[in-house]
Amino acid sequence: MTQALDEPILLFNDACAVCRVIAHWVMQSAEREMGGATLIVRPIGTDPVALRAMNPGLDIWDAYANIHLLMQDGSMKTNGEAVAETLRNLPNTRWLARAFQFSFLGRRPFQSMLDVAYTILADSRPLLGCESCGIPPPWLRPFHWMAQQMAGKPAAKNHSVIAATTVLPGS
Repeated sequence: MTQALDEPILLFNDACAVCRVIAHWVMQSAEREMGGATLIVRPIGTDPVALRAMNPGLDIWDAYANIHLLMQDGSMKTNGEAVAETLRNLPNTRWLARAFQFSFLGRRPFQSMLDVAYTILADSRPLLGCESCGIPPPWLRPFHWMAQQMAGKPAAKNHSVIAATTVLPGS
């Protein structure tokens, strides 16, 4: 059973350089003038039991692959929806977040654009220096291969390969 939270919790992949930079920016932006935060920013960690205690529907491998925002009511937002909700919770981006709620003929065009942008960023993380994010999707693999060759690094493993070969505490 999920418990009510005082503030939303943004979970990020601490092993990913891109995620760390974004999380640091969110932490700085989340500070209120009075010193309190508008949301909690927390690394995922390696304990799937602790994650499931926060929300039973939260899988550690999904959390590593995509951004998750646990809401005060116990619900969970992911991907572009989590980004929009995070922006709504930050004092300096609240104005921008209103655009993602705009609806036209039953569609939210700006939210759809944010979803696509998030998918591209998430897929591109291996190219941007994220070793933990593994192998990018097929459309980015030629660029990833070239970047790996230029850097002299071996190919990284995909999250699903790591998940199949790794035993985590409490599994």
